[in-house]
Amino acid sequence: MSRRALRPILALLLLLGLALVIWPATQVAREQALSRLHDEADNELRLSVAGLRGHLSRHEYLPQLLASREPVQRFLEAPSRHSAQSLNLLLDGFRAIADVSDVYLLDRHADTLAASNWHRPDTFIGQNYTFRSYYSDAIAGREGRFYGLGVQSLERGYYFSAPVWLPDDEREPAGVMVVKVLLDAQEAAWAEQQAELLVVDGQGIIFMASQPELRLAALKPLSDAERRDLLATRRYADESLAPSGLRRLEPRGDHSDLVTFAHGPLRDQTFLRQVRPLPELGWEMHILKPLTAVQAAQWQAALLAGGLYGILVLGAGVGWQRLRLRRQREHFAERERQTLAQARDELERNVARRTRDLVESNRRLSDEIEERRRAEATLRQTQDELIQAAKLALLGQLAAGINHELNQPLAAVRSYAENARAFLARQQAERADANLAEIVELTGRMAEISAQLKQFSRKSGEQLTSVSVGDCFGYALRLYRARLDQDGVRVERRWPEAPVWVRADLVRLEQVLVNLIGNALQAMAQTPSPRLILGIDTLDDEVRIEVTDNGPGIPESQLSRIFEPFFTTKSPGTGLGLGLSISSRIIADLSGRLGAENLPEGGARFTIRLPRDRSPEASEPPSTQERHSHG
Repeated sequence: MSRRALRPILALLLLLGLALVIWPATQVAREQALSRLHDEADNELRLSVAGLRGHLSRHEYLPQLLASREPVQRFLEAPSRHSAQSLNLLLDGFRAIADVSDVYLLDRHADTLAASNWHRPDTFIGQNYTFRSYYSDAIAGREGRFYGLGVQSLERGYYFSAPVWLPDDEREPAGVMVVKVLLDAQEAAWAEQQAELLVVDGQGIIFMASQPELRLAALKPLSDAERRDLLATRRYADESLAPSGLRRLEPRGDHSDLVTFAHGPLRDQTFLRQVRPLPELGWEMHILKPLTAVQAAQWQAALLAGGLYGILVLGAGVGWQRLRLRRQREHFAERERQTLAQARDELERNVARRTRDLVESNRRLSDEIEERRRAEATLRQTQDELIQAAKLALLGQLAAGINHELNQPLAAVRSYAENARAFLARQQAERADANLAEIVELTGRMAEISAQLKQFSRKSGEQLTSVSVGDCFGYALRLYRARLDQDGVRVERRWPEAPVWVRADLVRLEQVLVNLIGNALQAMAQTPSPRLILGIDTLDDEVRIEVTDNGPGIPESQLSRIFEPFFTTKSPGTGLGLGLSISSRIIADLSGRLGAENLPEGGARFTIRLPRDRSPEASEPPSTQERHSHG
């Protein structure tokens, strides 16, 4: 057979070999990518389930708490003798504090007597909710739960209910307290994930979804009996509950499957689906991860396998040329080895000569480096001690304000304790327990006040992290809260709603802001209407932080010296003159600048410029979190 006749056969064999290499590679890559996608979906689903449970559970206590309130019980004893408006305002106040949608009170016949939405056109007052299971559960003496569309608002919500018992009648509840929680905020948080999330009830209805078009759709077509059952409870009002178009393509052995949609916003896309049950809520949460990464992995594996196959074919083709040129290369290599040996000998002689000189120079440099390291360590230790000393000095100035804040809850604790003793003497255990609960809340508040001083006195670390400037301002204002209230200082916050992040050390930045605000309050001590302006402005690569007061300002002759150590304009015994000097050094160590200027209308402004952080870390430092108590 001639060489020309062999060429088509060789080309066919090469193509067949290419197919045999690419097919297994793409299948292996697909399985590995699906396994990684399964683990990623499982982690995201676990976090999403925990987030949904946490969102709902933090409101679970509220109906029981409101049901035990004396105004609610007093109103149910004789609704005709009391004004419903005061109870409406009370429920609306709790709604705003707890950040829920609605709070309303039913009597034992399921008629709504009072509601937080009394002022709205779609108010619940006068409506009867006998058909809701949260009423039947609570009127039977149990805590109730329910989810569905509101009869008046048609908004999706989760309902918590609790029975209201009268102190003198424990045979049956006198009414039912209901709290409605909306779920839109939780769904909005899902939009940030690279996946689709669905919450499905026991009838297969999609109650929550990251895609709005899929909400209140059915995973599968509903029968007439199922529709009648749903209509009896009016869980989904008159919604059509059309099928979502979900089709199962391929079941997998790791409790997942591949699905697609026949219509809707997700049609013509394939997803990996994971399901996690929520038995206490009667739901299942589904996560749909797109197979974009799997397809990319398959293409990458195909290209890699094809490339390797091509390299092997190309290597075989040039192998025979390497045999032909081998003798020539060996001759050339021998000649090059001789040349390199001569150059190596000459180089070794030059290296030996230069090594002696470098060893001596290296010894001298090592001594100088060690001496400088010791000096820098001593300087850093001295600087840290000065910073900590300045913080402790400022703590003494804050002690009076903290003492004032502690005296008020201490007096309240004593009053509640005396009342509790009186109630116990009268065998009124429930009222005594309410007073003791107030004492517990007040002691928690006192612990938060003392924790602020402990937090401020701690030492900072060496590593720079992402720091929220607004939270640092909030921490500093909490330290001066009593002094701000005592002096009647009006605080203006001028910064964007979105958090602004800088690359800094949290403790040291808080110290600088506390020092600047403390100086501003001292400067405005004799000002008739003191005003403190705190500003944050974002530039291209840096953040400008401003602390402005309307005091007398800084004398022009002293403006250039205020950052010098031990220079102070305060009276003897009220300052060491280290605050602004240490603050300037801290900002410089954070790669920033601290400046001061007088304003034409009066007052002084201190400006901090720090590098902007566009990609903050996921976790926010705990010291900047402000805790709230709604007890």
